[in-house]
Amino acid sequence: MFDATFWVAVSFVIFFVGLIYLKVPQNVNSLLTKMIVDIKNEIDESEKLRSESKKLLDDAQSKLNSAEQEKKKIINQANIEAEKLIKDMSEKFSKSAEIKKNLANIKISQMKDAAIKDVKDTSIKIAIEAVKKTISTSVDKSKLDILFEKNLEETKIELKKVNS
Repeated sequence: MFDATFWVAVSFVIFFVGLIYLKVPQNVNSLLTKMIVDIKNEIDESEKLRSESKKLLDDAQSKLNSAEQEKKKIINQANIEAEKLIKDMSEKFSKSAEIKKNLANIKISQMKDAAIKDVKDTSIKIAIEAVKKTISTSVDKSKLDILFEKNLEETKIELKKVNS
């Protein structure tokens, strides 16, 4: 009477009526809708997190750039100060060396002048002694006094010339 195809069709209809009666499509639909809403919320949340992280990354990048610029400024300033310090120290060293050189030259000149004066003084003393001995042995007393006075005056004049 009825073939298998009919019974398959009837059971198929009964199955779908049972699904509708048990509200399976509505439950599946609400479950899928809920999952869609959850996925959409997660996507929105991830978009929000992505935009916040992008903002944080941009802020960090700008801070890094400003720190890099500040580092360059500090390094440039340190280099300028180091060059200035080196220049100042070099100038001070040169001035100090020049002062020491000048002091040494002055000291040498003073010592040379003192030595020349000592030699002249000693030479004059020796010459005077020699003249005294020569005069005392070869000239009489009156001529000796006149010659002594004359030589003394000449010696004074010569000493004034040397010291001037």
